[in-house]
Amino acid sequence: MNGSPEQLSFEAALARLEDIVRVLERGEAPLDQSIDLYQEGDRLKRLCEERLKSAQARIEAIAFGPDGTPKGTVPFDGS
Repeated sequence: MNGSPEQLSFEAALARLEDIVRVLERGEAPLDQSIDLYQEGDRLKRLCEERLKSAQARIEAIAFGPDGTPKGTVPFDGS
């Protein structure tokens, strides 16, 4: 991977994580490379989780009144 995971968009980090999972599931990488990929995947997973929590917090911070203007905050209902 080029650059640090923090420089990746959420979508790019998720795509890279999916690639890593595919390689590890197929058992195509030697042990040392598998360990490196697992570590990279763990970093990407944590990054994606942080970004999702941040997005959820932003959604929770917005509530709209009947006229369509922001009127305070409401909790995010993930259902």
